[in-house]
Amino acid sequence: MKQASDYKKNLRRQIRKMRRSLPPATQRQHAQGLLSTIRRLSQFRRSRTIALYLASDGEISPEQVIQYCRKLGKRCFLPVLHPVRHNRLWFIEYTKDTVLDANIYGIKEPALVQAPRRPAWALDLVLLPLVAFDEQGGRLGMGGGYYDRTFAFKQGWRHGRGTRLIGLAHDLQKVDQLKTESWDIPLEGIATEKRFYRATR
Repeated sequence: MKQASDYKKNLRRQIRKMRRSLPPATQRQHAQGLLSTIRRLSQFRRSRTIALYLASDGEISPEQVIQYCRKLGKRCFLPVLHPVRHNRLWFIEYTKDTVLDANIYGIKEPALVQAPRRPAWALDLVLLPLVAFDEQGGRLGMGGGYYDRTFAFKQGWRHGRGTRLIGLAHDLQKVDQLKTESWDIPLEGIATEKRFYRATR
C-alpha cells in the first residue's frame, strides 16, 4: 500500500513539474488544440449544461472552451468546495458577471452566495482536471478525492448514461498504465490538445 502511495506521490510531483514548465505560448497552443478536440465530441455537442474549471498549476486551460460554450448558448458551471460536506463539490453557474473568490487552495471559484447552483447529477457533461491518465481511461487526480466523492453515484453506471465525465489534460500527462482503485470514478475518455482517448475500461 505504501509503495503504491509513494508511486502516485512521485508521479504527481513529476507531471505537475512538467506541465508547470510549459511556456505560456505552448499553453495557449494547447488550449486552442483542446477546443478543436472538444468541438468534435458528440458528448459536447449534445450537452446544454457543462461543468468546467479554471486552470491552475499548469493545467490545460478550458478557457477557450468556456468562451465557445457561451457563444453556443450552453450554460457553464464551476466547481465550488462544499461548505459543509467534506471533500464534496457544488457547481455554480459561471457567467461574465460571476464574482470569484479564492478557496483554501488558492483556486478561484464562484462566491458561495451566488446562484443558481446545480447538483452534480443534473449536469449534462463534466470536463474535469487531472494529473495523469492512461489510454484505458484511468485518471490520477490531486489526491483530495473531491471528484470521486461528488460523482460516486456514477459507480457501476455504463458510459453514456446520466452525467458524462471527460478528463482534460496536456498530452504529455499520459502514462503507460495507472492502477485504478474501487472508488475511482469512471471517465468516458480524456481530451487533450492532440486527440480524444476513449476509455476502454
